[in-house]
Amino acid sequence: MTDFPKELLAGYGLYKERIYSQFEEEYQNLAIYGQEPEVMVISCCDSRVTPEGIFHAQPGELFVVRNVANLVPPFIQGGGTHGTSAALEYAVTGLKVKHLVVLGHCKCGGVQAFRESNGKLSKTGQFVGPWIKMLEPAAITLACTPVDKNEDPQLALEYAGIRQSLKNLMTFPFIEKLVTQGNLNIHGAWFDIGSGSLRVMNKETEIFEDAQDLRARLKEQETAEHVPATAEEKK
Repeated sequence: MTDFPKELLAGYGLYKERIYSQFEEEYQNLAIYGQEPEVMVISCCDSRVTPEGIFHAQPGELFVVRNVANLVPPFIQGGGTHGTSAALEYAVTGLKVKHLVVLGHCKCGGVQAFRESNGKLSKTGQFVGPWIKMLEPAAITLACTPVDKNEDPQLALEYAGIRQSLKNLMTFPFIEKLVTQGNLNIHGAWFDIGSGSLRVMNKETEIFEDAQDLRARLKEQETAEHVPATAEEKK
């Protein structure tokens, strides 16, 4: 008998019966013609946060890389193994995505581990410690010039980590060039697991705003653009 998790086998059975059978042609086209996603999401490994589910995305629509605390490392020339950097390079220069989204979330274990380490990151693990050390610049910025006043410390650092990752994205020459040219956009977002709420970072203020409010304002704008001008307005 196999020791492969029976829950996964059962889940696969449902996938074949309920999902693949409905979209068989789409899957076959993806296999033949390849992927052309316009959006890359840098998300956390947390099992409670699924970008495809949050954004109701179908296969082929999102290019996703997940790591501890959804961190983007700064650009480093040569040497080492850089999983997130390699994914960024492929998405931007190979797939030519139009958007990069850093997606954080509430109760992030990586952020919590950094906060509770008291500077002794070696105690958080051989690999986790050096990785979450990338939150240090975010923590320093938060302490010196906090954007969010009177926020919960955990939430504030989750936000700050997203902002730092967006800054680190711009250290990659191939990203900075395309952003400057207007051919690539970078975004910050944060997801509340319990309420299902999504917040999107305002690029000008760096404040995280409710996505539902943004959707409502966008609909109002679209409606206004399609309303015929009155005789008075045409003058």
